[in-house]
Amino acid sequence: MRDAPERWFPLRAVPEQGGYKNSAARFIVVPAGRRSGKTEIAKRKLAKTAAGGGKRRPNHLHPPRYFAGAPTRQQAKAIYWNDLKALTRPWWAGAPSESELTIRLENGAELVVFGMDKPQRFEGAPWDGGVLDEFADMRPDAWTMNVRPALSDRNGWCDLIGVPEGRNHYWHTYNKARAAMMEHGEHHEWAAYTWFSSAVLPPHEIAAARADLDPLSFAQEYEASFVNFEGRAYHAYSDLNTRSLRQFYNPAVPLVFCFDFNVSPGVCVVCQPMRLSPTGDVLTCVVGEVWIPDNSTTELVCRRLLTDWKDHTGQVEVYGDASGGARGSAKVAGSDWDIVKVMLKDGDAASGLAGFGYRVSYHVPTKNGSERARVNAVNSRLCAISGDRRLLVDPGAAPHVAADLEGVQLVQGGSGEIDKKKNKALTHISDALGYYIVARFPLAPSGVGFSTLAA
Repeated sequence: MRDAPERWFPLRAVPEQGGYKNSAARFIVVPAGRRSGKTEIAKRKLAKTAAGGGKRRPNHLHPPRYFAGAPTRQQAKAIYWNDLKALTRPWWAGAPSESELTIRLENGAELVVFGMDKPQRFEGAPWDGGVLDEFADMRPDAWTMNVRPALSDRNGWCDLIGVPEGRNHYWHTYNKARAAMMEHGEHHEWAAYTWFSSAVLPPHEIAAARADLDPLSFAQEYEASFVNFEGRAYHAYSDLNTRSLRQFYNPAVPLVFCFDFNVSPGVCVVCQPMRLSPTGDVLTCVVGEVWIPDNSTTELVCRRLLTDWKDHTGQVEVYGDASGGARGSAKVAGSDWDIVKVMLKDGDAASGLAGFGYRVSYHVPTKNGSERARVNAVNSRLCAISGDRRLLVDPGAAPHVAADLEGVQLVQGGSGEIDKKKNKALTHISDALGYYIVARFPLAPSGVGFSTLAA
C-alpha cells in the first residue's frame, strides 16, 4: 500500500493469530481472549480491503461498501471510528462524515461504522464485507435476518469476532464454523479460530486478571471459553463474604445508593467502601438496604433512605437501573430518576426529613449493559481466582441482599441469563447491587456512556 500512515505500525508476530490473519474463508468466527489483538487485525483487514490492497479487490463498477458493527452505535464508534480514520487517511475522498460515521475513499469505497442495536440499519444497499465485533452481545437473529441476506448480492464476507458470553448464539455459530473446518479444511466458506489473551498480553497482566476475576469469568474473558453457566448466578458467594459491618460505618465517608425500580418489592442497596485492615484492599461493603415488599413507590424507597441515613455527613453516590422504572412511579410523577433526584436533594417536607443537598452525585448509564457482564462483575468482586474477596455483606443489616446472592438462579440450559420467574421475590435487590459493581468495577470497557443527573 502506498504512503501508509504511521498508524500502520508493525505488529508483533503472534503465531496463534496466523490462522485468522491468513484465512481466505468467507465467514470467519473468532472468539478470542480479551485484549488479544483480534480487533486490531479486523481493523487492518477492513482498511486494507477497502483501500484496494487486499485479496478481495473492490469492483469499481459497483463502488464497494464495508462495515464495522458493534452492539451499540456508541460502542462501534469507540472501538473503530478513530482507528479506521487513521488507517485510511491517505486514501480519503474528502473528510469523513462524523454524523454518519462514514469514510469515503478515492477509489469509491465506503467504510461505515454503526451499531447493531437497530439491525434494520444494515438493510437496503448490498455490502461487500465487514466485521461484527462483540458478536455475542448482539441480537441472536441479527446475523440471519439482517446481515447475512445483505451480503448475498456481492458474495460479501464477514468476520464475527468477540469474547464469549455463555453458550448463546455465538457458541452455536462457532461450533458450526469449527465443524465445517474439521470436515472440509480451511478452504471451506466457514472458518473458526481462537486463542488465549496470554498469547499477546504480558504475564503480569494475566496474573493481575487472575487476581481480579473469578475462575469462570477468567476462563470466559481471557481464555475465550464458552462457559456453561448453570445453577446459582452468584456462585462465588459464600459465608466468607459475610461480616458484621455497621460498626465500621463512617458518616464522613461516601455512601453508595444502588437502585432497581420495582413495585413488589421496592429496593435499594446501601454500600460504603471500607479498608478493614491497615494493609488491605478497599472493599465494597453492603451496610444496609431498603426492602418494601409490596405496593412500593420510589418516594417510599427514598423516604426510607432519608430516615435511615439522616445523620450521614459525607457525599452520596447514586447508581442504578438506566431504564428508570417503567413499571414504577414513572406513570404518575415523571421518571423514577427525577423523583430520586428531587427527594435526595431536597428531602421530604411532608415527613420533616432533610435531604442531602448538593452532596449527591449520579452515575447512571444511558443504557444498561448485558446481564451476563453484570453477574460476572459481581462474582469477580465476590471472589477472584486469587481467593481475594472484595465484596462483603452484613447479613443483619442487608438480609435480602444476602438471600439474593445465595438464591438467585440462572435459566436452565440458557447462556447465563438470570431466571426472573423462578422466585419473583429474588433478583431485584441483587440487580441493584450489580448496577453499581459493573459500573465501578467492570471486567471490560462497556462502551456505555453515563448521563448527568447531578443537581
